[in-house]
Amino acid sequence: MDNTKIIEQIKKLTEEEKRSLPYEKLKTIINKLNTKEIKELSNVIGYPVFIRMCMGELRHKIPILQDGAAAIIVNLQGEILLQRRKDNDRWGLPGGCQELGERFQDVIIREIKEETNLEVKEEDLELLDIVSGISRKKEYPNGDVVINNTVLYAIKKYSGNLTWDDESRDMKFFSLDSLPKNQHDPDLIEVYINKKRK
Repeated sequence: MDNTKIIEQIKKLTEEEKRSLPYEKLKTIINKLNTKEIKELSNVIGYPVFIRMCMGELRHKIPILQDGAAAIIVNLQGEILLQRRKDNDRWGLPGGCQELGERFQDVIIREIKEETNLEVKEEDLELLDIVSGISRKKEYPNGDVVINNTVLYAIKKYSGNLTWDDESRDMKFFSLDSLPKNQHDPDLIEVYINKKRK
């Protein structure tokens, strides 16, 4: 079977099936691929998940750095959009991880579309900060430990109808004085609040 067919077969798998590929099988597949095809495969699976899978039995033992972007989406009332995540039942910001070769502007535009169905234009992205360090450490229910390096944007101009994908239980706008207690990204929201005070 040629490499293109292998990647096409993996694309047809569910997210759970992709994440469950045995290490030995993944190793066999990767050894047949060239650099461009490995990049494509990593984007099909999702780069951070792909890297963890390549670590075999060490996948949950070693914290990894994860680069990504998050968005403070602000409505006309000054409220911010939060999503109630399925994986930990906490309220967080729309956003996600960078894929290989992707610009951060493209990351946040893609993630917003995937997670909220909202359309955002690059010229409407306002860079707030790059947030890194120990406040960005996350431990996930599956055992993954990551430290995120997050490019944080504010977005006040968007279009489309708000709907959410299967990563979320709910989405709604909150005023800054009535934010939920169980937050996934309190450090990022604090950056936004501090910038507003200046």
